[in-house]
Amino acid sequence: MANASASSSPSMAAAVTANHSSSLLFDTSLPPLPDYTLVPQPDLLPWISDVALNIIAPVVVYWIVSMIFHAFDVLDLFPQYRLHTPDEITRRNHVSRYEVARDVIIQQIIQLITGSLLAFTEPPEMTGKADYDVAVWATRLRLVQRALPGLLGLVGLNATALSKNMASSHPFLAGALAGGYYPFLTTESEVPAFAPWELALARFIYNILVPCVQFVVAVFILDTWQYFLHRLMHMNRWLYTTFHSRHHRLYVPYAYGALYNHPFEGFLLDSLGAAIAFKVAGMNIRQGTFFFTFSTIKTVDDHCGYAFPWDPLQLITSNNAAYHDIHHQTWGIKTNFSQPFFTFWDRLLNTRYEGSRSDRLADKKPAAKRTK
Repeated sequence: MANASASSSPSMAAAVTANHSSSLLFDTSLPPLPDYTLVPQPDLLPWISDVALNIIAPVVVYWIVSMIFHAFDVLDLFPQYRLHTPDEITRRNHVSRYEVARDVIIQQIIQLITGSLLAFTEPPEMTGKADYDVAVWATRLRLVQRALPGLLGLVGLNATALSKNMASSHPFLAGALAGGYYPFLTTESEVPAFAPWELALARFIYNILVPCVQFVVAVFILDTWQYFLHRLMHMNRWLYTTFHSRHHRLYVPYAYGALYNHPFEGFLLDSLGAAIAFKVAGMNIRQGTFFFTFSTIKTVDDHCGYAFPWDPLQLITSNNAAYHDIHHQTWGIKTNFSQPFFTFWDRLLNTRYEGSRSDRLADKKPAAKRTK
């Protein structure tokens, strides 16, 4: 993109004023889009490809975060924030820690295979088009400005008069009000150029806003996929007995039991759901790596067995370890189906648990103090 050059404010104002007329609010020509050359994108880390990182990172962080919480259990750290006593973990759970770890590894092998197949469906990551894409968004902003004179006219405002009045003091605002008309902005070859604010806003949209929207879309899709499948697993007796009941052998969840599932359920609920969210949101490999890794950390945190007041993942959303722990109890098993991020489906469909939590450790302690 050629650099736009602008003269001093008086000359800009003169150009705006001289070129305005009641019959013509803007020039129909648009700034040209820059040429680009695509080249393969270098890997984020020199010692591992982006594709391999995308596949392996969720597995690695699963065990790193899980072992941190496991250390809390073994060393009996932060007992004041436990949702259950250590004795409850061994007494109430119907599966050994070894069996849990074994089945999690089996599911992660399936996850690695699924991730590898998903990577093969993705085109090679290329770079070199960023300036072009930013210019496309700047062009869209310019086209949106062309609607401003008509919109202002609907409320009785004269865009031409407003633009002329602001030309000397606020030339860029005057140009926007005139419908994206900036005669004082040209490239070295005297062709129209984008205003600096158009390029700045276009970069913000391209680099920040669009990826954020993609992440929100992926979160919504994954939450929706998991809520309805999870709920179906509980409502259908055959599905629950055949598949989902395995996960509920953990009446007292702990961190590395987060992915303790029947292999088919693990593939359907977690691996396939995340893959669909990734595809529909239109993420690239690096965005997918962040999304898959963050989802994994959130899932582990939701099963950690601790209600930390300073854990950001437990503060951002009410779908946290305490919320999901209710679902693992016999008295809450038909509620709190939402996972892993938000609880909007539970709220909308009235499946959020609203009853007593009297057998939670956090509620037993105050009750015990009152009886002394």
